[in-house]
Amino acid sequence: MTVSPDFSDWMTEQRAAMEQFLDQQLPAPNVAPTRLHEAMRHAALGGGKRIRALLALAAGELVGAPRARLLCVAGSLELIHTYSLIHDDLPCLDNDVLRRGKPTCHIQFGEATALLAGDALQSLAFQWLSEESEPRFQASQISLIHLLAVASGSRGMAGGQAIDLESTTTPLPLPELEIMHLKKTGALIRAAILMGAHCGPTPLEAADLQQLTHFANRVGLLFQIVDDILDATMDTSTLGKTAGKDEAHQKATYVTLLGLGPARQRAKELEQEALFTLARLPLATRRLEDLTRFMNARHH
Repeated sequence: MTVSPDFSDWMTEQRAAMEQFLDQQLPAPNVAPTRLHEAMRHAALGGGKRIRALLALAAGELVGAPRARLLCVAGSLELIHTYSLIHDDLPCLDNDVLRRGKPTCHIQFGEATALLAGDALQSLAFQWLSEESEPRFQASQISLIHLLAVASGSRGMAGGQAIDLESTTTPLPLPELEIMHLKKTGALIRAAILMGAHCGPTPLEAADLQQLTHFANRVGLLFQIVDDILDATMDTSTLGKTAGKDEAHQKATYVTLLGLGPARQRAKELEQEALFTLARLPLATRRLEDLTRFMNARHH
């Protein structure tokens, strides 16, 4: 089964809306400190798959969430993701020079400004989430902030990055690799889906949230396996970032541990598990289904 006929148009519209929101809400480049704001905009605008934003928007559609609220949540997720990319690319971590088809933030603006840009984007994400909202939504603001904080910290993305650093000298076996990626990549993807689902006027049933969490864990691993496959099979111009980094750094990946064919098979299994989980929800999950299939079929 393929994606819905109108999925490409839907995705194009959502990405354009996300770009417009970020462009309008990020500090203007002529506002002091100008160089810092230029660096923040350089990293956050004009590129990226916006997968986390798309997942939040699709999950929000399940619960009839107001559009303005969803865009704020999706934007906050994109800021956290972008801050993590800025820091990942720094010389003290991956030391990369290309991101989203353009120079990485530290190459363009210097290491110090790039570090501050990442810090500022992280802070701005929580500022957006904590700003005044309609009274009926104020009770869920703490839940949104909590979900994003946990996903970003030592129990989520930062913790996964720490495990990744430690694994450069001692390659991880497959079970530990999956644990790492459930934190490093999966935590923010899981947060995107759950945060979108928390944006509705009424809370979801606990059983439905449990199903969404299981779905989110499946697609988080799916996204990472496909990333590993693309890193091993695509060139730099296609990816918009340096290809072959994992092999060059001798990192354990799904491809190095399983082989290319079995890694692709594992991705297909995760896609089917995710779709099966969505089928059990008493909600209209078409867009999340489309995104699941898209994540497995993507080429960059």
